[in-house]
Amino acid sequence: MALQSGPGHAGGRALCAAGRHAPNEEFHLTSSPRILAAPVPAAPRLRGLAGAVLAGVGLWFGGAQAQTNADLEALSQRWADAALQGDAPAGMPLRLQVQVGKLDARLQLAACAKVEPYLPPGTRLWGRTRIGLRCVQGGKPWNVYLPVTVQAFGPAWVLNNNVRMGDALSAGDASVAEVDWAENDSPVVASQPDWVGQEAARHLQAGQALRQNMLRAPQLFALGAQVKVAVTGGGFTIISSGRAMAAGAEGANIRVRMDNGRLVSGVVNAQGVVEVK
Repeated sequence: MALQSGPGHAGGRALCAAGRHAPNEEFHLTSSPRILAAPVPAAPRLRGLAGAVLAGVGLWFGGAQAQTNADLEALSQRWADAALQGDAPAGMPLRLQVQVGKLDARLQLAACAKVEPYLPPGTRLWGRTRIGLRCVQGGKPWNVYLPVTVQAFGPAWVLNNNVRMGDALSAGDASVAEVDWAENDSPVVASQPDWVGQEAARHLQAGQALRQNMLRAPQLFALGAQVKVAVTGGGFTIISSGRAMAAGAEGANIRVRMDNGRLVSGVVNAQGVVEVK
């Protein structure tokens, strides 16, 4: 049986998302949402025409004709290509590339009239993942999995130098370069104001793309420090003080033991005041 798409080239199959921009066009980063989560082509919830097309992607075989591993791998490549192309986020400056792995050559699958690919529950087409192949019309149903690698190349902020844990990042510490967003589960930090002034959560090395799990807000006070507490109610605000039960950074939810012994919980603002509402 002739197939229009083979198992893919050595470098995988490239699919361009709408709105691709040059890696050095920094304004596309600074105008993006605060933290860009990894755009995931969620095949189980595909809708409309794309969903209908994918639902019909299958491989039919004549009665006595047995499917080959190459046929199944080609089908998987075609399905993954369609899934990414149909569900690519509009406006994302990403160049998507998918590479389907190979079945074990020792695998002996029963002849099947129709094979369908699918995305197993709890998985997604992002980074190193897998897709399933199942026999839906055959005397002896079977189900196998194929490894898949999805890469999403796009602009990101990449460190120019090493940064020690706890050091604050400055604007000169990173510049824009193309990286694989899907290489790591943590989202890239797309907007420069969202990483300048942040602290390194661990030791960072030159060449790494800045991701959400690498950064933390600067510590405004330490465990046990005396802090201001602002209690806000209907038309009133009471300012008092207490002892912090944890170190505090902007946006952190912490507990404070008030001078009268009472425990309250609040959110630390940019000035280091714990706001209780």
